[in-house]
Amino acid sequence: MDLLGNLWLVIVVGVVIAAALISGLVTLLRGRGGERRDLKPPPPSGRGPGPGGVLAPPAPGEPPTLIETPRAPAPDLLLERPEQARGRLHRLRERLARSNSTLGQGLLGLLSRGHLDEETWDDVEDTLLASDLGVEASQELVAALRRQVAVQGVRDEATVRGWLREDLIRLVDPSMDRRLVSTRQGDRAAVILVVGVNGTGKTTTIGKIARVLVAEDRRVLLGAADTFRAAAADQLQTWGQRVGVRTVRSDRDGADPAAVAFEAVKEANAEEADVVLIDTAGRLHNKANLMAELTKVKRVVEKQSPIDEVLLVLDATTGQNGLVQAEVFSAAVDVTGIVLTKLDGTAKGGIVVGVQRKLGVPVKLVGLGEGPDDLAPFDPEAFVDAILG
Repeated sequence: MDLLGNLWLVIVVGVVIAAALISGLVTLLRGRGGERRDLKPPPPSGRGPGPGGVLAPPAPGEPPTLIETPRAPAPDLLLERPEQARGRLHRLRERLARSNSTLGQGLLGLLSRGHLDEETWDDVEDTLLASDLGVEASQELVAALRRQVAVQGVRDEATVRGWLREDLIRLVDPSMDRRLVSTRQGDRAAVILVVGVNGTGKTTTIGKIARVLVAEDRRVLLGAADTFRAAAADQLQTWGQRVGVRTVRSDRDGADPAAVAFEAVKEANAEEADVVLIDTAGRLHNKANLMAELTKVKRVVEKQSPIDEVLLVLDATTGQNGLVQAEVFSAAVDVTGIVLTKLDGTAKGGIVVGVQRKLGVPVKLVGLGEGPDDLAPFDPEAFVDAILG
């Protein structure tokens, strides 16, 4: 019996130990289960997700929380807020006044002489021609000034400056519509096609135009239809990234520029953008095949949307050659406005009058420097005042 009693005692002790072990295991599992429940997201705390989908650091005593979102790549460039176009005008006017003072001072010096003989009038005309005003406009201005001097018989500088200002403003023609179509046209985005020869700063100009439009709170899309120059799309995209503007581009060099332009307009309309700016490859105006390609780009885009603006970018320092370029491009793609670049550092301001007369379209924008915001709407009176110094 003692043996049997001892056996029963061992069994009871074993059962008690097993029960204790089972109870401890259950408690442990329940404890872990409670920890999982505690990791459920807490009530909203008013904090938004930070970079990569991770919330900002929690408040003291609050458990950290993760949002299941992929980690976004860090932006390469910080977004910039471009300067309002109206705010640039005074600064750019001063720069233009410095760069064109030679023309203004030369004319005023000649016209203020005590005796205006034929040789002096010839010098006045030569000064105007050297400024790329053009033969017809130069002769017209000289004739008007000679008539005023003969009638009034006054040659003091203030009076002559007044006459010259009035005549130059008339030649620059403030009545031309210089507004840029850059807002939605009904249910579609405005379409601006930008063209020009190599080396005029066309892609850079588009980037600067985008900055002007962003400063005016326009929703802008860029189309990189210059597929010939390898770095053109990268350059345009970098300009866009600086101000948060997307660029539609091909994933390969040498793609059909018309197809890229078509896709850019399509996506601009899908995104309800205000305006799409389309870059095109620089091309020599005397290459018929390249001009035909440009005509094709315009024709393909017009299959889905009218083109509201065709801006021709001209280098102001090219003089009369720029006028020839303007004529050929206008015949190919119906230019609606001129952007004059590199107008600083030169006395060639007369090209404004020359190109407007050649094409019958206005100068709408002028580039006056290398800075990202050195582009401004053209103001005829401010331009003339700058020329006169």
